[in-house]
Amino acid sequence: MKQAVQVAEAQDIVLDAVAPLGAEKVSLLDALHRVSARHVNASRDIPLGDNSAMDGYAVRHADVAGSSSQKPAILDVLEILPAGKAPQHPITPGTAIKIMTGAPLPAGADTVVQIEHTNADDARVAVYEAPPMTSNLRRRGEDIHAGECVLPQHTPLRPAELGVLASVGQAQVWVYQRPRVAILATGDEIADPGDPNNSDKILNSNSYTLAGQVAEAGGVPVLLGVAPDRRDVIRERLASGLRADVLVTSGGVSVGQFDFVRECLNGLDLEVRFHTVAMRPGSPITFGLVRHVPVFSLPGNPVASMVTFELFVRPALLKMTGHRDLFRPCIEAALQDGFEKRSGVRTFLRGVLCQEGARPTVTTTGPQGSGILRSMSLANCLIDIPEAVERLSPGDAVSVMRL
Repeated sequence: MKQAVQVAEAQDIVLDAVAPLGAEKVSLLDALHRVSARHVNASRDIPLGDNSAMDGYAVRHADVAGSSSQKPAILDVLEILPAGKAPQHPITPGTAIKIMTGAPLPAGADTVVQIEHTNADDARVAVYEAPPMTSNLRRRGEDIHAGECVLPQHTPLRPAELGVLASVGQAQVWVYQRPRVAILATGDEIADPGDPNNSDKILNSNSYTLAGQVAEAGGVPVLLGVAPDRRDVIRERLASGLRADVLVTSGGVSVGQFDFVRECLNGLDLEVRFHTVAMRPGSPITFGLVRHVPVFSLPGNPVASMVTFELFVRPALLKMTGHRDLFRPCIEAALQDGFEKRSGVRTFLRGVLCQEGARPTVTTTGPQGSGILRSMSLANCLIDIPEAVERLSPGDAVSVMRL
């Protein structure tokens, strides 16, 4: 058996083996959290022309300079100008136009006086306080210039990006495709929650946690159910899963008498890149390719399955969907527990990060067995203990991966 690879090396192997998928054009309503697959250039200036930034009066600054409550500037009101309507008159000396937010700036005007600084009737307005020249204006193209790149390729699409695209007239956008991820659980001892014969079996939580992790990472989960410990059934389910973009299995990859997943994958010409990682939980993980389809065989223990997904599958799916930022953010925190482990194994503890006060602190969720799934529910982070560290004391600095 080959020597176990280190976590960082395994991550590099996975990421070197995957690439962004093809592109598809979707509506803006379907584009949230997708990643742009092409640059988008603006076809127009935003704003299209000079306009008012607030309700008030469009004036010549020279007509209102020095005005005060004791000596207001009195101007003739030519018209009322709402947004979306073109002005019918230019501003000439001694005149003003009542203007609404977003309305185009009339010719001759260089300032908008806030309505709060005026007193008016239908024919005239008294200006009691003059703002600086060019105040309360939005200039043509001050937000976006025609021809400017408003959306670089590989940009994650948040609500703000959707708004920018809409503002330049884009009703659709090219995005990277979402990978279809087939998920298979194995084992005679496993049953789905809805199975009426599940009273004496372990309920299949892995498929549902993995499906949630896949969806959160931008993939489309495809559940293949639970395969019993029979070579023919496992092989058939694996072959079905290879029609997806990615295949993820949980369980059946150790060296037990009835762990057939690795054997069946080998029969499907799996090109193994690694099959053991120097980490806890989750050491028995296999990664390889079958005809360019990435295959991840994760451990059956629920926590080990989730942690190995976080470290290896999630970054791969993010890369396939066009992301450039592939890993969870990490910060330094003060550990509140003591901890011991053996050297040479990178360990990930489930933790609760608290960022109140001057220095973040982190404590474990309690017992760290790889079958204690509720520890992942309680956790908001993973405490990353490097290979070389054997002992930690309360107060020691640790790296924390925020979930």
